[in-house]
Parts: sequence; structure tokens; C-alpha cells
Amino acid sequence: THENVKEYYGKTLESSQDLKTDACCIDNSPPQFQRDFLSRIHTEVLEKFYGCGSPIPPMLEGKRIVDLGSGSGRDVYLMAALAGKNAHVTGVDMTDEQLVVAKKHLDFHIKEFQLNNNTIDFQKSFIEDLSNVAEDNSVDLVTSNCVVNLSPNKPAVFKEIFRILKPGGELYFSDIFASRRLPEKLSKDPTLLGECLGGALYLEDFRRMMSASGVSDFRVVSSSPLTINDPKIEAQLGEIKFYSQTIRAFKINLEDRCEDYGQVATYTGGIANSENTFMLDDHHLFEKNRPMLVCGNTADMLMQSRYAPHFKVQGEKKQHFGLFDCIPETSQQDTSPSDTAGACC
Repeated sequence: THENVKEYYGKTLESSQDLKTDACCIDNSPPQFQRDFLSRIHTEVLEKFYGCGSPIPPMLEGKRIVDLGSGSGRDVYLMAALAGKNAHVTGVDMTDEQLVVAKKHLDFHIKEFQLNNNTIDFQKSFIEDLSNVAEDNSVDLVTSNCVVNLSPNKPAVFKEIFRILKPGGELYFSDIFASRRLPEKLSKDPTLLGECLGGALYLEDFRRMMSASGVSDFRVVSSSPLTINDPKIEAQLGEIKFYSQTIRAFKINLEDRCEDYGQVATYTGGIANSENTFMLDDHHLFEKNRPMLVCGNTADMLMQSRYAPHFKVQGEKKQHFGLFDCIPETSQQDTSPSDTAGACC
């Protein structure tokens, strides 16, 4: 699988225009403040970028960040620009041709965004083994953009992610998910694999992997169905549906269901580019100064992560009121698999 992926992204594809489907190159329009920085990233880096979302969370300033499957380096350079010269962003990739492009433009972006020489680095590594990338409990944020699906050993990827994350650290990534498990013939097809479909995560299997990694509750931030534009590939896939989803999870001890303790959370503002509202997930949009009833897990996510200075949570876990009704509206419409995505979804 590793060799097939290297061949596809290193030699078969010259640019994102060569993809047969939009799975690995979805046009998710980032917010304006990110577009301003993207317009300053080198053209070659943009042309050779492949991704299925916009996995760039807020509050990156001064953080230690690792981007898995960084490719040509677009997201690394964007996060470094947002995080500033006192941050450290590491891009990890296994494909030589992609790393050559990323490193070739390192000096250009350091100068363009007025960064320190040690703000950014790129390392060649498999994402299943980050032992040479980061130590235990040393990273604030791990991101990835349509790469985990390419791994032949996904449980090892998540195990490594939560090994290197600090307590309270965050995993924020976009990837392709499937409505059912793919037959072996499809999952090993080189083209489907390279197009990010062959290795797509069946959402229930993803939930089990996260649980095995110690994550009892993760959140779907956004979800959108994929369109397969190639008739031959569409015929191969049959009735299997695919979705691009952005997921966030924290290295926090949480319950495996949303429990009600009568807690109320209020966003007090102050997060750059989220002055009026803060979106935790697809059913928690916090309006500044407006109290919201939350489950115990949501309260812990807010108060045990880097977002804590910007929230007030009233109530403790002294009295239990049963399960918390914490279901996104989209899950009731049967338009995506997000109703089984996690404890609170």
C-alpha cells in the first residue's frame, strides 16, 4: 500500500488536475482570513496540494503542531503563517517527490510570513511511526488532510497521534469516510486507493479505532457527500456512499455517552477570527455571552483544552440527570452517517 501511494502521488499525478475524482481535492472554501494567507503561498505548492477539507482550527499561536501527510506543504505553511514565528510546525510525509516541493520553497515562505528559521520543518516518515518526529505528550495539535485513509495500518496511526499529543491536546483532521466496509478487491485497487476511496474509513470502524486509542467521544465538525465523476469508478463502487468529514478529538478522559450534569457553558469571546461565535462541532455553535446547556463531555472539552480561557462553565458533576440529548439536526435527516460518529453525535 505504501508503495502504491508513493507511486500515485510521486509519479502518476503531476497536479490536482490529474485526479479522477474530487475525493482528494474537494473545493471547501476556507474563511476569508485564511484565503488571504493562501494567496501568498507559492504557486507550485498550491498546484501539487491534495486535500478533502480545511482542517485548520483556531488558536494556533505559539503552538507545537504536526501535520500528517503534509505533501507539498500547503497546510504546513498556512498554519505556520497563522501560528506565528514562535510556533513550530512539522510536516510529515513519506513521498520524496512531495517533500522536494515542500522543502524547495521553505525559505520563500519564511521570508513571506516573517517566520524564524526553525518555525517549520519537514520530515520523511510513515505516519504509523512518529518516534522520530515527536516525543510522548509533546504536541499541542495534530492535523491531517485526506491522508489517514491512505494508511494500511490506521489503528497504529491513531495510537501514535494520541501518544504524542499533550493532555488536552487536539486532533483535527479531514478525511474520506464510507457508508460501509469496502470489499477487499476495491480496497486494494491502486487507483481507488490513490483517489482516497479504497482506504476510506467505515465510520463505525473509525469509532472503534478511536475507542481503542482511549478516545470515548469525538466530534464531527462538518460533513458533505462526495460526487464520483468517473463513470467507471462509480460502477465499481456500486451503492457505497462516501463523505468528506472534518473531525476533532481531544486527549481528555471522557465518558462514552453524553451525560447530563446540569452544566451551562458560555463563550466569552476573544478567539481571533471567531469573535462572535465559536463552533465546537456540527451541533455546538456558541454565541458570545449566550449560555448554552452542555453535556459533561462538552464541558470537559472546553475547560481542559487550549480553549478554556475563552469559556465559563457553570455547574459541577455532583448531581447526575441521566443522558443528555445531544444529537445534531443532520442526523435526523438520514443524509450522512454522522449520527453514529461519536458519543455526542
